[in-house]
Amino acid sequence: SRLRTELPRRFPGIEFFFQPADMVTQILNFGLPAPIDVQIVGFNVNANRAIANNLLQKLRAVPGTVDMRLQQASDYPTINIDVDRTKAQMLGMSQQNVASNMLVTLSGSFQTSPSFWIDPLTGTQYNVATQAPQYRLQNLNDLANTPLTGSSPNGPAAILSDVATFSRSVSPANISHYDATPALDIYGAVEGTDLGYVSAQIQKIVDDTRKDLPKGSTILLRGQTQTMKASFNGLLFGLLGAIVLVYMLIVVNFQSLLDPFIIITALPAALAGIVWMLFLTHTTVSVPALTGAIMCMGVATANSVLVVSFARERMNEGASAFDAAIEAGFTRLRPVLMTALAMIIGMIPMALGLGEGGEQNAPLGRAVIGGLIFATVATLFFVPTVFTIIHGRDTGTEPTPAEPAHG
Repeated sequence: SRLRTELPRRFPGIEFFFQPADMVTQILNFGLPAPIDVQIVGFNVNANRAIANNLLQKLRAVPGTVDMRLQQASDYPTINIDVDRTKAQMLGMSQQNVASNMLVTLSGSFQTSPSFWIDPLTGTQYNVATQAPQYRLQNLNDLANTPLTGSSPNGPAAILSDVATFSRSVSPANISHYDATPALDIYGAVEGTDLGYVSAQIQKIVDDTRKDLPKGSTILLRGQTQTMKASFNGLLFGLLGAIVLVYMLIVVNFQSLLDPFIIITALPAALAGIVWMLFLTHTTVSVPALTGAIMCMGVATANSVLVVSFARERMNEGASAFDAAIEAGFTRLRPVLMTALAMIIGMIPMALGLGEGGEQNAPLGRAVIGGLIFATVATLFFVPTVFTIIHGRDTGTEPTPAEPAHG
């Protein structure tokens, strides 16, 4: 944060941005240099560039976005070298000779003629490359004095200015394609807020910009946002699937549809506890948080099974639904609390996020703690109440017959 503020102040006119340094972020970005990538694809590059520049200003105004920039800069300083083929031919050179000499001078000879040297003592192989020293190429005059050699080693000596003229211009810094179509990428990162909020705001701007695109061009929000949406959709589907699967398994074991329904009535409370805990700790919804939610579903269901199964046994022995529920709550109080407390206490170190990288798994611990606190209360109070309401109708006492009227 300090560098983003200080560097532009000290070096005005220079654009600074930070690329992800850790392997996890690079993998989540699928190799992109930023988590946010607004990509405009189309053959009308000039029109797309004008739209991209306008879009860039809007994206920079979104709260939480940093390092927003257009990756394909079009004003890269360029020196054009125009070779006079006639003069070069008089000196026994071709266009290829001049280009090869420039490549060796500026980039090294390893690309054109790879050579190696093997240390006779250790047998280690080293690359050997020839290149003009950097300090010898400080200005355009040094470049003009670059010596040239033709295909014949005995040919006349020449320098670059003898066969070429120089001019300055600008050109694209890099050219990108997506599916063989020219593409422009607006990269950016997130600071001080979550990726989901920023992505939602950017998606609105992208949707508004889509109508201004020239024919044949498309605009999409790519990058880590795609990974986030795919992961969240998969985990939410897994969370709902876990609830349905648990319900079906309990139905098979209990041979009933009502008792499993009573058992899973504790799960909404667990979901509410997860949401409240994440809200109170200012933790964003993430993959670890959703993973913790799935874990919490299993423990909450297990505790609820203890209460309902005991209450059902007492009812089969002749007790009323109310008495069975009360007795189940008292009798199963200790096992339920022991199971929940063991899980909660075990998750406290993870929830605190201590140590290097501990903040990555902290949402998992916080989700489990919040979910189990609410689920435990629901298991001990709400589930017995639902049990009494549902089964109380089946075990109600017969009405007392009316007394005969006396004359």
